[in-house]
Amino acid sequence: MAEAAISPLVDKLISLLSEEATLLRGIHEEVTDIKDELESMQSFLKDADARASADEDMSEGVKTWVKQVREVAFRIDVFMDEYLLEMAQHHPHPHRQQGFSGFLQKSARLITMLIPHHVTATKVQKIKASVQKIKERSERYGFQSTGQGSSSGAQNARWHDPRMASLFLDNADVVGIESPRDELIGWLVAGQSHRTVVSVVGMGGLGKTTLAKKVYDHRVVRGHFDCHAWITVSRSYNMVDLLRIMIKQFCETREERPPEGIDSADKMLVISKAREYLLEKRYVVVFDDVWEIDFWGEIEHALPDNKKGSRVMITTRKWDVANFCKKSSYVHFHTLQPLPPSKAWELFCKRAFQFEFGGHCPPFLEKLSRAILEKCKGLPLAIVAIGGLLSTKEKTAFEWKILHDSLGFELGRNPHLAGVNKILSLSYEDLPYFLKSCFLYLGMYPEDYSINCVRLIRQWIAEGFVKEIEGKTLEEVAREYLIELIHRSLVQVSEVNFDKKVRRCRLHDLLHEIILQKMKDLSFCHVLSLQESSFEEQTRRMSIDRVSYNVMKGFEDTYIHSFLLFNLDELPKSFMSRFFANFKLLKVMDFEDAPLDCIPDDVGSLFHLRYLSLRNTKVKMLPKSIEKLQNLETLDLKRSLVSEMPIEINKLYKLRHLIAYNRDLKIDFCIAREKGIRIQKGIGYLKDLQKLYHVELNDGGVDLIKELGKLKQLRKLGVKNLSKETVGALGASIEKMNHLESLDVASINEDDIIDLQSISSPPQSLQRLNIMGCLEKLPYWIPKLKYLGRLNISWSRLNDDPLEALQNLSNLFDLSISYQAYIGEQLHFKIGWFPKLNILQLRHLHELKTLIIDEGAIPLLEYLSIGPSLQLKEVPSGIQHLRNLKCLNFWDMSEEFEESLDCEQGTRYWIVEHVPMVCLCHKFGPGFYDSFITNLRYKHFDEVKTAKN
Repeated sequence: MAEAAISPLVDKLISLLSEEATLLRGIHEEVTDIKDELESMQSFLKDADARASADEDMSEGVKTWVKQVREVAFRIDVFMDEYLLEMAQHHPHPHRQQGFSGFLQKSARLITMLIPHHVTATKVQKIKASVQKIKERSERYGFQSTGQGSSSGAQNARWHDPRMASLFLDNADVVGIESPRDELIGWLVAGQSHRTVVSVVGMGGLGKTTLAKKVYDHRVVRGHFDCHAWITVSRSYNMVDLLRIMIKQFCETREERPPEGIDSADKMLVISKAREYLLEKRYVVVFDDVWEIDFWGEIEHALPDNKKGSRVMITTRKWDVANFCKKSSYVHFHTLQPLPPSKAWELFCKRAFQFEFGGHCPPFLEKLSRAILEKCKGLPLAIVAIGGLLSTKEKTAFEWKILHDSLGFELGRNPHLAGVNKILSLSYEDLPYFLKSCFLYLGMYPEDYSINCVRLIRQWIAEGFVKEIEGKTLEEVAREYLIELIHRSLVQVSEVNFDKKVRRCRLHDLLHEIILQKMKDLSFCHVLSLQESSFEEQTRRMSIDRVSYNVMKGFEDTYIHSFLLFNLDELPKSFMSRFFANFKLLKVMDFEDAPLDCIPDDVGSLFHLRYLSLRNTKVKMLPKSIEKLQNLETLDLKRSLVSEMPIEINKLYKLRHLIAYNRDLKIDFCIAREKGIRIQKGIGYLKDLQKLYHVELNDGGVDLIKELGKLKQLRKLGVKNLSKETVGALGASIEKMNHLESLDVASINEDDIIDLQSISSPPQSLQRLNIMGCLEKLPYWIPKLKYLGRLNISWSRLNDDPLEALQNLSNLFDLSISYQAYIGEQLHFKIGWFPKLNILQLRHLHELKTLIIDEGAIPLLEYLSIGPSLQLKEVPSGIQHLRNLKCLNFWDMSEEFEESLDCEQGTRYWIVEHVPMVCLCHKFGPGFYDSFITNLRYKHFDEVKTAKN
């Protein structure tokens, strides 16, 4: 954790030295010295982290030294932000430095800079002196790097490893492993004769070791193989030692002596002896707790593929470890899941009440017990540890409540829970420093919060966590960071997009508790909540959740550079005015869902601001001072009341994402329900724009639309009010957007014909296409979009069946034909069509009489929604061929149609009986959420408040 405070700072200093060299007059050398001194400290800090990770004793002197390093790092970070702000205030914007007038402005500013420059130099000298004193102190007291941060010594057992107990559990003490155990046994003893790897993947504490040991010890497995070995690998290992242990265990199971000289043989000889020994044997070996991705690349050579059905089992937290084995072996993947609620409750009661109440929870403790268990989220390690701790407590509601309210604190100090803290922290400690910052940032979101991944990625970028990689956008690199955190079992996927890319993610509750403590230790962020209402002085980030305004109004800290708000009831104008005056160094300001109706005029004073979200607020307009936000990268106005961009927005040359539209969910779905924003000429200057949606095209005319063609970095574009007169210009602009992935176009109203045929050469990178408006015919270029994954067409009034033209879109995941997009009487899905389609919506096709689905068509379909189509009298018989269908919705169909689906007397129920969820949906009002759903499996109505976005 210590290194995580310094390494990003060194990167920042390097950037400052390279980009601001002309401004660092007189202090460039001192700043370089500071950077060099910090770099020399890094190796010691890495070693301090490694020793802390292994729970080695760290002297109070070292702890004090590390604390001082963090404090000076905080001062340097603040200084750099204040310095850049100072320079910005004394340098005009580039577009103002023109001619003789620009020369006079520049000269005047050079004179006014003399005094602040002296102050800056004095600050630098003081910081440099502090850094040098810290370094001298480390040398005086002999704080030197041992260089053992990655050696086997770093894993000495100064703490009780709860995984040890998993190797010796009785069957009666294990809950919920029957199904995965049987699956793994099947993979080990059956299947092909080639060497096969069986991988068990999951987050720490899920019970991977317990499951693997029960499989390994099972009589069926023991009887099937000639020799067996169980090897615990862990984060630090010596490959030669592992190979020696493996060979000895193989020999032991056959009551044979190990090969002579095995203890003194080098790596190549040990591998040769292993191969020789195993060549004619059917073997099974388990490598438990593998961390290194290239582990298989080393070990595979000692495990010959002797075509005798040998098996290798690997348990790991990292998907990449298991996936790497595919380079030379067939791999079975088993993703271990948390215990379901019933099994979790069974295990909890076994532990908490093992010697009392007959192993059952007494009624007076059940509510609190279930609340405590909910925080475990099915994690066996946590359930066992917390249940064990509770077994030592008095069985009173008072004691239970204390633990429930202070679980995060107990994780850090209670010896009963030390193992849980350590096991869950290991994955964090294994991260490189730049991923540690990204991971810690998730702790700024409230517990159990479903985090929008795009929102998170943009905030990471604004924070400077994401490193540039040639040939990739920062957004692409940041998404790779997120995927790595997911593959390391640190972040859970809570929702995916149509193309299976993660859309929302969350943290396990216990990981969230651990992160909160780490953020506090590192002064990474202060979380102000109902449980914690005091302020931390040294912090750069603030997260506020469910706090009253009375608590917030006393908070003034000019050093905060990231500010996230959640679940606030009040945000007065008076607070907002002081807020902008006090927080001059802000980089991230997220007001999403906040009770906010205006932005103060002096928002432009926030020179460092890179991320501004007013999503789902009542803000109606932006002040003209927004032109001063020269570093702004993201402006999110989605579901705000802003309808027009001031012309000053065109001066934000670093802007990458401009998102602004509103939906009136109280009216029936129509083109007019969704409104974009009006922009003005000059938008073409924003060369870095990647996302621009939605833009109203009824202002500005053809000239404005032509300007869109200058935005060649656009990935997503949404336009409203497209007309016959403007569609040609739009087509010409779109053809210049070689990176465009998502296009959303809508006509002025449902009756206006838009001729999209004029787009002669659309970008082949298109993955999402939404067309709202009347078409004379389906654009000929759509079937040529080989990467298209989602297609929505509505109000198109096509006479010809569009499926014939679209069926060659082999990568299409999501297809929606709705709101009179097709006015023919029949749709026919033929064999082989739409091989990857997962979601299909056929909504408001009022002329549709027949829907035919041949066997072998749309084989992977999981979600199907149909109706209202009152002329469709019968349930389409082809639905019975859709064996992967999970959810089937019929909207406002005829009474005759619905009666035929009755699960007891319906004549057409047999067609849908294989589908897990079949629903009859009824609108009772014009609003987006005004629907009732009848689930045929349960025969009751539920008012639903959900929608597919």
